[in-house]
Amino acid sequence: MVSLLKVNHQQHFAVFSSGIRPNNRTFHRKSSFISMSSKSPTTIQHLRNTVSSSSNHNLDIPIMVNGCSGKMGKAVIKAADSAGLNIVPLSFGSAVENGKTVQVCGKDILIHGPDDRENVLASVFDEHPNLVVVDYTVPSAVNDNAELYCKVGVPFVMGTTGGDRDRLYKIVEDSKVYAVISPQMGKQVVAFLAAMEIMAEQFPGAFSGYSLQVMESHQTSKVDTSGTAKAVISCFQKLGVSFNVDQIQMIRDPQRQLEMVGVPEEHLSGHAFHMYHLTSPDQTVSFEFQHNVCGRSIYAEGTVDAVIFLAKKVQSKADKLIYNMIDVLREGNMR
Repeated sequence: MVSLLKVNHQQHFAVFSSGIRPNNRTFHRKSSFISMSSKSPTTIQHLRNTVSSSSNHNLDIPIMVNGCSGKMGKAVIKAADSAGLNIVPLSFGSAVENGKTVQVCGKDILIHGPDDRENVLASVFDEHPNLVVVDYTVPSAVNDNAELYCKVGVPFVMGTTGGDRDRLYKIVEDSKVYAVISPQMGKQVVAFLAAMEIMAEQFPGAFSGYSLQVMESHQTSKVDTSGTAKAVISCFQKLGVSFNVDQIQMIRDPQRQLEMVGVPEEHLSGHAFHMYHLTSPDQTVSFEFQHNVCGRSIYAEGTVDAVIFLAKKVQSKADKLIYNMIDVLREGNMR
């Protein structure tokens, strides 16, 4: 018996089926099968000059994107600008980027290095009391950055994966600062994760005895293991599957991505392909879950929704402080 649900999208697609796993272990490009600084005059003047010259401020939500020189940071700025958010022309980056200016959407964004970040952020927060920070930096900076945001008291959206996640949540909980923390910002992918969580909760042990193979492919610049893959594996573990995250097959070699995974060449520099393959103990039944994303717009749009969502929670003084993208989905008012 085979049930087939096929959903195709330019950036995200998944197809569900059940039956025996074919010998071809590649990702499918078009379909996949699954069974079911201090307050310096320069800083402040740069803020005032740039903000006053911007005309697209339909939403009074100032957003500071840290990691703006990266592809994800730039994608978020473009999406935020299109949504009418107020782009604060400052960003935190590495020491080698200190003092440099990045132009995105016609805006000159000044990058500050690691020195004096607390005073710089305090200055920006004083200038923009409704500020929301978005973090798309590097895994090694996750915890230090979160400590900084919490120390200053700025609400933030953490889109960077990696770091010590338990410590991250502890930092936020102790500070009483509002935050959206999620290893996955793509709304449709998050909906899939939510469905997995529901299945794991309602049918624990349903896949006991099954073996699991996990393969994930991302651009070479992604150094850590996929947070999405980890989240899905957690669900499978609740469903009775024995699997450790160190068993994940990470693919970062462009040639293998082209030939084995099936990533379109134009998206080698920005993609997220995931495959989870389950096999029954007697090898007669197989299940495969696959979700493939080309480009970054799906994450950028989800991040903007998270910013708007968080700003509303801060304004309403909500009791809950820490949210994830499932909370954003459940709000039901995404653009």
